[in-house]
Amino acid sequence: MTRIVDFLLQKQRLTLTETQRALVLRKGRFDTILGPGEHRMPRRDVQVTLFDLNTPRFESVYEDALLRERPDLVETHLTVVETGADEIAILYRDGRAFAVITQDTRRVVWTDAARWMVERLDVAGDHAVPPVLARRLMRSGLVAQMTSAEIAEGRVGILSVDGVQTRVLPAGTYWFWNLGRKHLIRLVDTRWQTKEVTGQEILTADRVSLRVNLSATYRVTDPLRAVTAVADFAEALHRALQLAFRKTLGALTLDRLLADKVSVDVAAAQAVRAEMAGIGIEVGEIALKDVILPGEMRAILNQVVEAQKEAEANVIRRREETNATRSLLNTAKVMADNPVMLRLKELEALETIAGKVDQLTVHNGTEGLMSDLVRLRQG
Repeated sequence: MTRIVDFLLQKQRLTLTETQRALVLRKGRFDTILGPGEHRMPRRDVQVTLFDLNTPRFESVYEDALLRERPDLVETHLTVVETGADEIAILYRDGRAFAVITQDTRRVVWTDAARWMVERLDVAGDHAVPPVLARRLMRSGLVAQMTSAEIAEGRVGILSVDGVQTRVLPAGTYWFWNLGRKHLIRLVDTRWQTKEVTGQEILTADRVSLRVNLSATYRVTDPLRAVTAVADFAEALHRALQLAFRKTLGALTLDRLLADKVSVDVAAAQAVRAEMAGIGIEVGEIALKDVILPGEMRAILNQVVEAQKEAEANVIRRREETNATRSLLNTAKVMADNPVMLRLKELEALETIAGKVDQLTVHNGTEGLMSDLVRLRQG
């Protein structure tokens, strides 16, 4: 019977569930938005578009027209989020981040699809994403609108936005919005480092050509100044060491340079430190590591050293011979004044000789022995 009545009255029935909505147009104009339940509507001149709330975003070719012509329906059934030129909106669905709405963008969702909340952020001056918000968006998989950078311990980052260096970032992880700006982080190591200046050709004051190797320790104390004052602060330190000590070492003779090759000129070191301090670099110890001589010069120096050592050895030998002769003279004087000691020395000599022969014959007894009438015969 109901179907017959609907047929006679040119009506049709539409049943919607709790997760369905219907946009009804009658004679080409917006009529209403239907919720769950059974609905009767004319059969002719009616156009119905069904929506599933499990897909909460309202996407329709009629979106602009509906917002413009029927604000009453929009207010009742839809939630509209619009952002300005310098604004971002975070749309939360039941407490969980659902969408990131960038500048000059509109997002329309079904109000009944969830419990909605909107957080708006001003990005006119800074595109950095707060860490708490960044982690929340990452858990929701909303990372397409963000870029991240990590700075390890012992380093800092120089942040450049669209080619303009803005600030220094300490160690940590940072997130930025992808909003048409280019974010670049240049890492700068702030730990103590070593700079080697090797193979520098030097002509000494006595016209000896040699090569030297320098070593210096340094660290960056003002990262922003270090990367803006010069193109490459490590190369600037290299040149400063090179020029300062090329001039200083060139004023020394070879002997003076070799006499104290570890230390460096104090005035030159102070000049390098002052120059580097102007670009945010602290220079620590500066040392002259190696002095490398040409092959022929090394041979000549070896001969000089050999001659010096030979002369020193001769002096020592002469000194020892003199001491030995003086000792013998003193012994002779003592024996001349003491006959008993002379006899004892003779007996000691005889004992030494006797230990070296197989047979010893003594004539005239002890008296002959004591009177040097000793005849040695080997059997």
